[in-house]
Amino acid sequence: MSTMNGKDISRIVIACDAGMGSSVMVASQMRQRLKKYDVSVEHVPVNAIPADTQVVVCHAGLADRARSMAPNAVVVPFRVFMGDPAFDRVEAAIRDGTSLAD
Repeated sequence: MSTMNGKDISRIVIACDAGMGSSVMVASQMRQRLKKYDVSVEHVPVNAIPADTQVVVCHAGLADRARSMAPNAVVVPFRVFMGDPAFDRVEAAIRDGTSLAD
């Protein structure tokens, strides 16, 4: 299990399976939410997660693959593409400087 303090997060990856559909909306939404905290948000396929990724946000069905691609990153899975509490949890950790764990 990985843990990171929210104030140390500067980069988040939204990982998808292969398509450019719903996860692109999640990336856009998170980019808007986190802009005021100076956190970059990227959208990449789960099999191409960069090694230096700090936080991966992905659908719950991809979480195990994301963990294998980025073993040092905090992996935050979500189930619903719009309005999932996982998105609020990520923003709250960054805003409040609290721990974010997978």
